[in-house]
Amino acid sequence: MKKIIKNISILLLLGYVGMGLFLYLNQRDFLYFPTPDTPTAYKNMTLQNEGASINVIVLNEGYKNAILYFGGNAESMAQSSDYIAQQFPTFTVYLMDYRGYGGSTGEPTEKGLYSDALKLYDTIKPKHNRISIGGRSLGSGIATYVAAYREVSKLALITPFDSIVNVAHGRYPIYPVSFLLHDKYDSESRIKKIKAKTFIVMAQNDRIVTKERTQQLIDAFDPSQLEVKIIKNRGHIDISSDATYYKIMQDFIGEG
Repeated sequence: MKKIIKNISILLLLGYVGMGLFLYLNQRDFLYFPTPDTPTAYKNMTLQNEGASINVIVLNEGYKNAILYFGGNAESMAQSSDYIAQQFPTFTVYLMDYRGYGGSTGEPTEKGLYSDALKLYDTIKPKHNRISIGGRSLGSGIATYVAAYREVSKLALITPFDSIVNVAHGRYPIYPVSFLLHDKYDSESRIKKIKAKTFIVMAQNDRIVTKERTQQLIDAFDPSQLEVKIIKNRGHIDISSDATYYKIMQDFIGEG
């Protein structure tokens, strides 16, 4: 019996270590899902940064106020461009392809995407009076970073999380994810540096970013700085298909 227990214990340990090693080595494959380069009718701006060529789709060029939008980890900026252009017709909107996504080169990493986002902000800042930031899911982590270190008029976060570490811990509670993850996107730690008026949009049926992860982020804000809206009967993916989604975003962004 002791030998059987010992053998079972060894198998369990090997399974635990093996799965942990697999998750560690392939962690970025679980976080980033690059989208193909798809042509659009809009202008493309190219930024050179740290050896990477970053493609940015520019919508409604020439307006005094701008929006920088950072999408989800599997969101195609090209496929989103038409609808976003229609919803914000009096703003110039910049959609950044992450490294390895769309028309951008390189490999996506937290540090690299932060650097690209700041490069984009600094490049377009002289052209505009005000810049607002929008970030969805993974993009919310990039949006909070920019808002913490640059002047931002409004900050909109759609289905955001407090940190990727906490999201991963909820999925893999038996592993010390805080020590294993390369990319942590710790938005909660930056909230006190953000001065912009902020709007958080949640999906009632979100199973990817749970209510607990968004609530932790909400609790880090000064309540007077924050507005929160829950869209009912929607999940993480289909939240933007709700009729009220763009209306509440338009009302919040206002004139920039």
